[in-house]
Amino acid sequence: MNQLNLFLELTRLKRPIGYMLLFWPCAWGLTLAYDFSNNYNLYFFYLLLFFLGSVLMRSAGCIINDIADKDFDKKVFRTQNRPIASGKVSVLLGLIYSAILCFGALIVLINFNKFTIILAFCSMPLAFTYPYMKRFTYWPQLFLGITFNYGLILGWTSIENQISLIPIIFYLGAIFWTLGYDTIYGYQDIIDDEIIGVKSTSIKFKEHPKKFITLCYSITTLAFLTVGLIMNFNYLLFLGVFLIIIHLFHYQLNSFNSKDVNKCLKIFKSNNSFGFIVLLFIILGKLSI
Repeated sequence: MNQLNLFLELTRLKRPIGYMLLFWPCAWGLTLAYDFSNNYNLYFFYLLLFFLGSVLMRSAGCIINDIADKDFDKKVFRTQNRPIASGKVSVLLGLIYSAILCFGALIVLINFNKFTIILAFCSMPLAFTYPYMKRFTYWPQLFLGITFNYGLILGWTSIENQISLIPIIFYLGAIFWTLGYDTIYGYQDIIDDEIIGVKSTSIKFKEHPKKFITLCYSITTLAFLTVGLIMNFNYLLFLGVFLIIIHLFHYQLNSFNSKDVNKCLKIFKSNNSFGFIVLLFIILGKLSI
């Protein structure tokens, strides 16, 4: 039981926000591409595969992240008791766990078409180099956005078997969404990060965080609206955009306080609801009314 608890803590499986933020873009890309005039069986099957893949890859990514950051984690109050940083789990065992999880993700991946499989393998360098970005650049959140939202492209290609402008625009919007919410998340550790020399957009824009986050969320909203117009979504498109604006600007930005750690975490977690709102926005927009 102790080893099981350590594994759950290592992979953050008790904190679903991580793998849900990886899953939502997959669901968006799949739903954008899917023709709902056909039966729904394939849609829900693929949705399940993307969910399983998100859980497995997020879990493996957490382990790699903890191995890369073990020396930093020891110096940060919030992370000093993580299994690898505290020595409760060895680096070797962590690598074994990660390999098993990646193999499980491979089993999921081979259910898709060849083009999607190739694209997924192309994302692996992003996934395993991201943890090191905070050492070299103030933009690790940008790399996280590129990595975490890559599933949007895979969701699209799993149906279309090709890339077009539509998923690329939506992907761009999703990247800026991640750039915004992870900047908010970064204010939990900003004091420790500055002391130990870790870089982030939270530090880079600490004097004017709301202006930067507003810019990110504005690009997100504009990208989603543009895709809706290109795809000729029905009038419910504007209801979806309204809900997106309410969540991002009225709730997240209005309640954001970079000095309030608990509020930053609460806002970050609320992006799970945002993921569902966007999925609803796509489904309603594609309805024949």
